[in-house]
Amino acid sequence: MLLTAELLLQYQRCHRRAFLDLYGNKQELDPPSDFQLKLHQDRLTHQKTVLREQTYHKPDYPDRDWQAGAQATLSLMRQGVERIYKGILITQVDENPFPSYQSPTPITLLSFPDLLVKQPGNSIFGNWCYIPVQIELGKRPKQEYKIGAAFHAYILTATQGVKPPAAWLILRERKPYLVPLENWLPQMQKFFQECSQTLQQSETPEVFISRQKCNLCHWYSSCYSVAKSQEHLSLLPGVTPSRYSYLQQLNINSLESLAKANFADLELAFGKEITEQLLRQAQAKLNNQVVFHPNSLINLPNSDVELYFDIESQPEEDFAYLLGVLIVDKKAQSQKFYALLAEDLPEEEATWQKFLNLVWDYPQAPIFHFCDYEVSMVKELAKRYKTPNHLWQPLLNRLVDVHEKVTQAVTLPIESYSLKAIARWLGFNWRNPSASGSQAICWYDEWLKTGDRTFLEKIVIYNEDDCFATYLVKDWLNKTLEKNPTP
Repeated sequence: MLLTAELLLQYQRCHRRAFLDLYGNKQELDPPSDFQLKLHQDRLTHQKTVLREQTYHKPDYPDRDWQAGAQATLSLMRQGVERIYKGILITQVDENPFPSYQSPTPITLLSFPDLLVKQPGNSIFGNWCYIPVQIELGKRPKQEYKIGAAFHAYILTATQGVKPPAAWLILRERKPYLVPLENWLPQMQKFFQECSQTLQQSETPEVFISRQKCNLCHWYSSCYSVAKSQEHLSLLPGVTPSRYSYLQQLNINSLESLAKANFADLELAFGKEITEQLLRQAQAKLNNQVVFHPNSLINLPNSDVELYFDIESQPEEDFAYLLGVLIVDKKAQSQKFYALLAEDLPEEEATWQKFLNLVWDYPQAPIFHFCDYEVSMVKELAKRYKTPNHLWQPLLNRLVDVHEKVTQAVTLPIESYSLKAIARWLGFNWRNPSASGSQAICWYDEWLKTGDRTFLEKIVIYNEDDCFATYLVKDWLNKTLEKNPTP
């Protein structure tokens, strides 16, 4: 069995993904999304930026011939070159077993460190040795990065006959980060043992859908199909992996068994509020109906003129390039959308000022948005451009989070409380089915690269649809609460 740092990384994220990456039917793989391709390209660009002023050698070997790559890397190490880019390291666990671990089958460990950097020391090569350096796209030293660095360090130890004195991470916008190997080699060993044991079993690990983690996985469609066919409890909002484990201990494995579960049994583990949430969610899904929350007092503003607000931004730059505002005038029976667009970063301040001018044209109108991102960006833009307090602080009292109001008032028979899930449940459809926040990031990136305004037009349409979807959800909630007043 071949085990790589990438496989170990995916195991940390999801046991099932690591198993499928090794044994799954590759015809079931989802094609990479534009956003995934962008992340891959961004990582390569980051690497090029880091390496721009450095001299390095790259081993020459036939494509995917790892043994030849390892020999070419070893040859460069023996020569004592200063830096090796994209070297190949190989060792086998049956020759270099971890303490207290014996694999039933030989495991080949294959390592692709971004850089091997020469350091003073004693190794099989002479009075020098190498340390691994990983160039990662993230801004903080995640656990998975440290485990990966320790994996490279372990195989490097077997290759050069001495443990490297250090391992480093080069992150975006940060100084190089030292990975303390005395802490992370034991952690890596633990994950390695668990991972290798899982991968040598005949059974595919159980499916568990976790939207935030699963959305970028190339097995998502395959796993979702399995979960859907099983009516798996992970499709229920509020069922986290830890809560699911407890439900299994109580032999609660189906929607019906959860809907009928004993309140006291769940309250012991989850507390009253979470238990009420889980039971309501199961009942709503099982009966395919809305469940109203008892004794919840929802203050949902209702005005002749209402504003609906949605932001599109580039998270890497923290750059809000589109502030979309839908103005709904009930008396005039009119709806008008304003796309306040910054075509590049220098235009952000002017776009922010246009937004302030627009919302102050309607000083009494509530400003509806979905989730709290818009609130945080209003605060950030005000700080960034030193906006006088009287022009932005009163807006905070006018901003109304529709997502918060929905979740306070009702439980819906849906799998997620995202804007798309709720609005689609109500029958709303986005004009571009592939549009999403991550896709908009890719479109804006393409606009900056190509100057093709088609990409901007796609983003504006998507943003306008988001505003209309927010309006639809708010309007539905308002009418529903009027028909079903909370006791």
